[in-house]
Amino acid sequence: MHARPAPASNLWIGGPVVSERPDDTPEGDTLEKALDAGFDAPPGGQDEAEHDEVDAAVITALSAGDTEALKELVDGLHYADVADVVERLNEDKRAQFLTELGDDLPSEVWAELDDAVRETVFEDMEPAQIAAAVSELDSDDAVEIVEEMEEPDQKAVLEAMAPPDRRLIEQSLSYPDDSAGRLMQREIVTVPTNWTVGETIDYMRAAADGDEDILPTSFYDIFVVDPTHKPVGAIHLSHLLRSKRPIKVSEIMQTELKLLPVTMDQEDVAFLFRQRDLVSAPVVDEAQRLVGAITIDDVVDVIHEEHEEDMLALAGVGEADLYDAAIDTTKARFRWLLVNLFTAILASLVIGMFESTLQQVVALAILMPI
Repeated sequence: MHARPAPASNLWIGGPVVSERPDDTPEGDTLEKALDAGFDAPPGGQDEAEHDEVDAAVITALSAGDTEALKELVDGLHYADVADVVERLNEDKRAQFLTELGDDLPSEVWAELDDAVRETVFEDMEPAQIAAAVSELDSDDAVEIVEEMEEPDQKAVLEAMAPPDRRLIEQSLSYPDDSAGRLMQREIVTVPTNWTVGETIDYMRAAADGDEDILPTSFYDIFVVDPTHKPVGAIHLSHLLRSKRPIKVSEIMQTELKLLPVTMDQEDVAFLFRQRDLVSAPVVDEAQRLVGAITIDDVVDVIHEEHEEDMLALAGVGEADLYDAAIDTTKARFRWLLVNLFTAILASLVIGMFESTLQQVVALAILMPI
């Protein structure tokens, strides 16, 4: 799902309209040593001992200024794990980490970073640097990053992009917030109805071997479109590969498609994916023309995002509070905490006034407001 966005003119692909961690990872280092050396957040999501080893190895490489060891370590990690490391580093070590890796940092890491951390990192980067990093991502990830920026920063980054990439992102940003249009991936594979299975496979192989790899990094369906670029069917890749080459795609395509309007709310999209057990779905504009597709990994992100927002709201904190110093979080929430303290004291005084009654009828205790 992470690759360079194709120019708008190449959205129709096909058709006449055209690890293991390094063996030298230090062992026996505790979490406390990692925190003291440059990490300001405890690990989570994986085995703690495994995180300790990675954190210790990163700190060792940074302290020694060993860029090659750092690059070798990153090469052995999944990009999501690299993002976790970046998030756990304090600001000084984080800046050193990103500086030493430079262009060797996997572009997918930017999409995996927490919004608050990414915003902090971008404050020290030039618009051209951000534009270069974003341009290496799939369109849906690029849009997700750019839409979170302040308007002046967003404008500066877009101006620094190549025109095809800029047009692609600007088109997605024109759709409502939290809509299918913002969520969809613009890189899709489409073929005309008169193509055969063999022609489709040969074209995709040729496109993958060409100088400009215009295929999406990961995709599950091939969409069959009519001359007006309206979807008339879809073919699962597994079905395509099991079919004989002379068969036309129109004979094996699935015609019962659930088309998602670009304006559909992302929560409704997630519900539909869960209800229909979908792995991908086409997105159409007002004229019912195919403009993109939403895949299951995007939906998982939406579910996680909505759940996280609900949990943070219940706790009365924001996402940025997770990475702020305790004193800063306390200052930001002081009024809310003070009000809660006052109401608790008030409630205890009221209960005290009816202490004798509560002693006589213990069942009334369940009605206490504390």
